Amino acid sequence: MKQFRLNLIPGDGIGVDVIHEGKRVLDKVAQVSGMSFQYSELPWSCEYYLKHGKMMPDDGMEILRDCDAILLGAVGFPGVPDHISLRQLLLHIRVQFDEYVNMRPVKMLTGLHSPLKNEKMDFVCIRENSEGEYCGKGEWHNEDKPDESVMQQSIFTRKGTERILRYAFEYARKNGKDNVLSATKSNALNYSMVFWDKIFEEVRKDYPEITSSKMHVDALAGYFIMHPDRLQVVVASNLFGDILTDLGSAMLGSIGISPSGNINPEGTYPSMFEPIHGSAPDIAGKGIANPMGTFWAISMMLEHLGCKDEANLIMNAMETVLKEGKYLTQDIGGKATTTEMTDAIIAAI
Repeated sequence: MKQFRLNLIPGDGIGVDVIHEGKRVLDKVAQVSGMSFQYSELPWSCEYYLKHGKMMPDDGMEILRDCDAILLGAVGFPGVPDHISLRQLLLHIRVQFDEYVNMRPVKMLTGLHSPLKNEKMDFVCIRENSEGEYCGKGEWHNEDKPDESVMQQSIFTRKGTERILRYAFEYARKNGKDNVLSATKSNALNYSMVFWDKIFEEVRKDYPEITSSKMHVDALAGYFIMHPDRLQVVVASNLFGDILTDLGSAMLGSIGISPSGNINPEGTYPSMFEPIHGSAPDIAGKGIANPMGTFWAISMMLEHLGCKDEANLIMNAMETVLKEGKYLTQDIGGKATTTEMTDAIIAAI
């Protein structure tokens, strides 16, 4: 029997709702496949911060490390500044566990309806996840004075840049893709992106069988809309990848659909999986959140753990429910509650 230990962080807002439903789906997968999951639910959230003055306990990373994978709901709630909730939990975990690959698929599942005329979308965005624009370094000068100023730094290392670019090419090679597109802005960012382009040119030479090119990120945003069917693997820095992948999710018809994998490829630390939709506190507890981003994230998690058949079981069930169209949440044109959609997917499994 396959046995896995999972650390769950429901977090804030609808994160609590979707992780509850995610556990139900995991339990059903366990029932039909003969595998088992041991859950440890951690209460780290903005509510925890308001009580303790921090997003997790001092030994939080040690506690979190003792598992096979992490499933996160969402982080953020009014009363706690976003830069605190994000940096003390999600970004902290990504950096400390060296989850330097952020993997986000953009794929039109059967039954989804895109706002675009072109619905032929099936590509992946590979985002650098541990440094770059989100390194958190900077300075604040003369706060609240007329000459107040700030400096927000970006840090790009050869190690960090080369390994994410090489990961993108290796992913393409292993998955039968023959095109890698790098997001840049080297015409304006004359240090960081010139450096990024330099490493890209070096790495691409090792993969002559793969067509590769670079595109300025503003032009690439337009390319996402005009020619999504031409994309296969997009690789980008932390900031550019963050923005492009939210655009990619909207192209599918709802930001509630898409998953995200924060991956430590070497397996030195556990990887973390999450929906990308955020905590959406305005609809928390109302039973209308779309849980499919969480289910897709769970599918990615299972595939990462070597359970491809079980991962496919979830994706097939999701497409069955989407295609039938009877139990869809409001964001994708239906009237079903979060629980009703989950019930339908469990039945399909």
